[in-house]
Amino acid sequence: MMMLDKESQTFLEELLITPSPTGYESMGQKVWREYVKKYSDKVESDAYGSVVAKIETNMDVATIMLEAHADEIGMVVQHISDDGFVTLNKLGGSDSTIARAKRVYIHSKNGRVLGVTGNKAIHLQDSKNGGGKQPAWKDIYVDIGASSKEEAQELVQVGNPVTYTDEVEYLNDEIIAARALDNRIGGFVIAQVLRRLRKRKKELKVNVMALNSVQEEVGGFGARMMSYRHMPDAALVTDVTHATDTPGINNKEHGTIKLGEGPSVQHGGATHPSVVSLVEKAAEQAEISIQHEATSVRTGTDTDSIFYQRTGIPSALISLPIRYMHSPVETASLKDAEALISLMTESILAMEPDQTFSVFE
Repeated sequence: MMMLDKESQTFLEELLITPSPTGYESMGQKVWREYVKKYSDKVESDAYGSVVAKIETNMDVATIMLEAHADEIGMVVQHISDDGFVTLNKLGGSDSTIARAKRVYIHSKNGRVLGVTGNKAIHLQDSKNGGGKQPAWKDIYVDIGASSKEEAQELVQVGNPVTYTDEVEYLNDEIIAARALDNRIGGFVIAQVLRRLRKRKKELKVNVMALNSVQEEVGGFGARMMSYRHMPDAALVTDVTHATDTPGINNKEHGTIKLGEGPSVQHGGATHPSVVSLVEKAAEQAEISIQHEATSVRTGTDTDSIFYQRTGIPSALISLPIRYMHSPVETASLKDAEALISLMTESILAMEPDQTFSVFE
């Protein structure tokens, strides 16, 4: 079983438990920024909170971007009733099916407020009042122990972000479960790639920028802003993908991706075939096991926001398989994360100072 070193484990756990719902990522970005400062030559951020960390060769060479997104799905306070109950709406692709009977934190300017999402006891349910049906978000509410609107407003206000309280668990030495693996583990991965490249800087023939972007879950806006601003020569993007190895998933429809069998290299319109080929060769030379996935119209990741900027940024998407995406129990293999870190590192080191990518190569 693969074990993280102490520094990596501490960083990963802090990153995962620090709330960063989409549009409210500053707390998690502070954690990421402080960590990468140790392994980069320069750290910058933009107005909305995306952060870039750079390793520079001090030469006129190609610049390659590593990218992950910092935000997680969540909820937001939509309304406070006269009797002190807090109604929610979703941030990103949150699933109302699993929203009831959960402990949540409402993140207010005065600190973290604990609440529970209400759930009608099974004894009181019937087919007419919603028993067994997926609830609408307007029907999800939080009990924070307040008895009036005024009492609730002393604690929270409309617009406060909300996250589940679930934190990090290890099912064994290899398998990790957490609320925000999508995609805080991507931020962890690109930070570890920076750490390794810093140690091997003498082998590095290109400039590197690692971008941890905001607002992927609502449209990839952070990646769009920063890739347009910096216009790297190529990009290696990482996000999570669906592990389809659990019961009830149609592999003919969703592909076959297994936990523990390596990162998934994506093939489709947004991913550049020459960059993908370089990644595949790096995997072969380093004896890293990879899986393959076909994308249709969109990848559903920040790659869709990056590849078409200005004159085009040749991009590859290397995904980490996870189970139970967009839930409080997202589950991944640290073995896959290690393979992904190694693959991104070796892919960067394989690039030449004048690296270009063409479909006619």
